Amino acid sequence: MFAIAQNNYQEAEEYFKQENFSKAKPIFENYLKQNPGDKKTREYLGDIAAYGKNWDMAISYYEALVQDEPSNANYHFKYGGAMGLKAMSISKIRAVAYIGDIKHELEQAAKLDSKHIEARWALIEFYIQLPGIFGGSENKAIDYATELGKISKVDGYLANGYIAEYTDRPKDAERYYKKAIEVGGSPHTYEKLSNLYEKNNQPKEAIVTNSEALKKHKRNQLNYQIGKISAQYNLEPEYGIECLSQYLANYSIKDGVPKDWAYYRLAQIYKNLGKKEIALTWINKALIDRTDFKEAQQEKSLILAL
Repeated sequence: MFAIAQNNYQEAEEYFKQENFSKAKPIFENYLKQNPGDKKTREYLGDIAAYGKNWDMAISYYEALVQDEPSNANYHFKYGGAMGLKAMSISKIRAVAYIGDIKHELEQAAKLDSKHIEARWALIEFYIQLPGIFGGSENKAIDYATELGKISKVDGYLANGYIAEYTDRPKDAERYYKKAIEVGGSPHTYEKLSNLYEKNNQPKEAIVTNSEALKKHKRNQLNYQIGKISAQYNLEPEYGIECLSQYLANYSIKDGVPKDWAYYRLAQIYKNLGKKEIALTWINKALIDRTDFKEAQQEKSLILAL
């Protein structure tokens, strides 16, 4: 019986890793009935509740874990994080009641673990997004970004870039994101810089950034991003067509963006080029894949009006 229970538990952990929570949850719940004090299982169930945005359930699990083990930084982080996400899902008036507890739990996590990256990121978001009247502070956010930089240079640059972007200092944000690329060069660093350029109406720079990322990381999703920018801003149409064709040729569900969106972007590019019949072919292909594709329906009207 013990061996069977252990096998079931390991199976539940595999389901959890695969994010198959509907299968993992009942096994963990059954195990918890037999072992009500098991902290690992309660943490799993708290994580499953948080994934399903059941904030009250997640909070109840994490709060109990903090009470059982007050020196565990990760429990404090998860408890504070769950309260923060609940606060974002309710009215601002009700959310005010959570501010003090969120701040306490996240700061406790950072205090208990001098290298807890996630807690410091959460505190940066907390202080930069919270209005000053409720305790928000750009200076405190910068302090935690500095701490992050000592743990991880890339995270430090990304955090300072985030703060600069949030406070409407795009030039500073660009400088920090470029430093993050120099030091780390992960897909995420390129994505942050590209998104900044798009947000600030700099599509040429966004295409260049995504092209550099594509050369380095060979991620198919970047082909779509280049094609999307090309279509939206009527830039480098031949390059956009080439990238979207590559995206479709190498497509897998892991790429994230369905094929019908690539068909839609190709239709946009050909519309921009004035090639009505080719544009119609691609937009019809998008609508065959998804008949209720509203953006494609609107695009088809524009193409027909050429």
